[in-house]
Amino acid sequence: MIKKILKHTRTLLLVTLGVGSLYIINLFFMKPFSIDHFLSKELILDLTSSPEELTYVGVLDEYNWLTNHNSKLSIPKETDIIDGIEHTEKTIKTLYKYDDSRLSNTQKSTKKIAIFDYENQLRELRDFPYLDYPLNQIGGIHLNTIEFMNDVHPIRKKSEANDFIKRTDLIKEVYEGVLADLEKQAMSGIYPPEFVYGHVIKQLNEFIEYSNEEHPLYTQFMSKVNQLDLNQEDINYFENEIKRSISESVTPGFEVLRDFMIRTQKYANKNHGIWSQPGGDEYYKLKIRTFTTTDYSPEKIHQMGLSEVKRISQRMRYILSSLGYDESKSVGEIMNELNENPDFLYADTPDRKEIIVKDYTEMVEEAYEVMKDYFHTMPKSKVIVKAVPEYSERTAAGGYYQSPALDGSRPGVFYANLYDIKQTPTYSMRTLAYHEATPGHHHQIAHSLENEDLTLYRRFGYYTSAFAEGWALYSEILALEAGLAEDPYDELGILQSELFRAVRLVVDTGMHYKKWTREEAMKYMKAKTGMSDTEVRVEIERYIVWPGQALSYKVGMIKILELREKAMSELGDKFNIKDFHSAVLDYGNPPLFIVEDMVDKMISEAGKQQDILQKGIYGGSLGPWLKQKFIEFFGTNKSN
Repeated sequence: MIKKILKHTRTLLLVTLGVGSLYIINLFFMKPFSIDHFLSKELILDLTSSPEELTYVGVLDEYNWLTNHNSKLSIPKETDIIDGIEHTEKTIKTLYKYDDSRLSNTQKSTKKIAIFDYENQLRELRDFPYLDYPLNQIGGIHLNTIEFMNDVHPIRKKSEANDFIKRTDLIKEVYEGVLADLEKQAMSGIYPPEFVYGHVIKQLNEFIEYSNEEHPLYTQFMSKVNQLDLNQEDINYFENEIKRSISESVTPGFEVLRDFMIRTQKYANKNHGIWSQPGGDEYYKLKIRTFTTTDYSPEKIHQMGLSEVKRISQRMRYILSSLGYDESKSVGEIMNELNENPDFLYADTPDRKEIIVKDYTEMVEEAYEVMKDYFHTMPKSKVIVKAVPEYSERTAAGGYYQSPALDGSRPGVFYANLYDIKQTPTYSMRTLAYHEATPGHHHQIAHSLENEDLTLYRRFGYYTSAFAEGWALYSEILALEAGLAEDPYDELGILQSELFRAVRLVVDTGMHYKKWTREEAMKYMKAKTGMSDTEVRVEIERYIVWPGQALSYKVGMIKILELREKAMSELGDKFNIKDFHSAVLDYGNPPLFIVEDMVDKMISEAGKQQDILQKGIYGGSLGPWLKQKFIEFFGTNKSN
């Protein structure tokens, strides 16, 4: 009997190994049977090729003894672009081999997303490999490295502290690789505008001039090390090691970048728009397609912006008039006065940042509770509020978001820029909190990461700026509709935020398409929004080094609102806001054309449910009871 069992066990094991081997061969050496498996494989290969991404995701940290990803950084190589082109071309060819007739509806939409994404990537790699600015004042490699090490690299135990040192020892090598790309960019005649040189050289000098004990890498690292259960000998060891690493790798690495910027500063671009760079006009059209997931022309977006600026300004003027403000002044003039009004500003005290962070936290917590009435599910991952680090606050945006780890080990973070008290007028705080945290970025991103019904690719393999930023901007309006901004000044803050995004459509296309100067764009934004001089400068300079990204907010929001209006119009009293939000959010981070497909599907299915109810299938004495239970289950009579 035992021999028979063993025989069958061996047979089963051999079959399992055989099937497993065939699957692996098919997955890695042939076209995988499933498009989902293929894209998951591509995503895993991308992740495993980037130690930073593996750390960011966090799910493999417990296997770091095998992968060693937490002790590595990506070192740029000479062949990166050629390798990227070849791999992307191969990926696209494979995607087209999957027959639509053999795919489910979900797989068809996944295929559309992937082809759209990879074709955009291929064109950028092939036609415009050096048209970005690796060194810039808001998202340059020099800033990203420090932020990654301080905020993403985990230090929960002694081995992770050792990994931190190993990573900082690689920074000089990373920057030497970046230097090679910068040299190629220069050979192509591509140099950033003069103001970029000014900001970046200043930032690099500050990092270089830090003493070891003042360096952000030292202060953050030692703060975390001191929280570990270590003896004094280990603490002293780590302190000496981080000082050594800063002296031998970090500071020399920053000097490599600084020397390049000083050497090439005389070649700085005298213009600001991307049109002035080789191939800039076509590159801008590609960035519009990538960031908005539409084929809108720059002119169409420019006119859309002008129209929205007019509409929103009229609503703001109505509120300001009802509050008794001078109607002879423009909306921008009045908002600028409000921005200067001490009644709406925090006192510039030593504990100002802590107070504002606490107030933001309360707003986020309040929104979380209110939003339970608007969504079927709420994120499990927490979100915390932090001030933007001092080393980047002078040039960073007013706020930004960092997503949580996939395994929940790291919360989402809403960073608020508290450098200038005029950047935080009290009437604008709610809109920023809702945009970055709940129900904005944190809600959408955490919902996607936590959605186990999605494939790996649909969960975090693709990012659509128009969807993510459009959702965040829509969230500000949703919060207003939900009663989270009942004070008219808070509504003004939300409208000013929307106006600001509408102005972006005008100034981004103005600079990169209509050849406006930086100063012309700043003048327009200042006049229309009433934002502070600091805010306006930071924003305009951001659009210059990141062409097209600023368009995604308003374009995405307009599309989501259009789809909601369509659903409400077609469904009438059968419209359910929770169902609409599920249709928008339950499919990852897709292009806008996929979001439209999903909303259309929701409308169709809701209509079918109602048809069933109206056809009287609930006959007999149990009819009314069955009908009620059907309604309760499918939610067709909900009207949140």
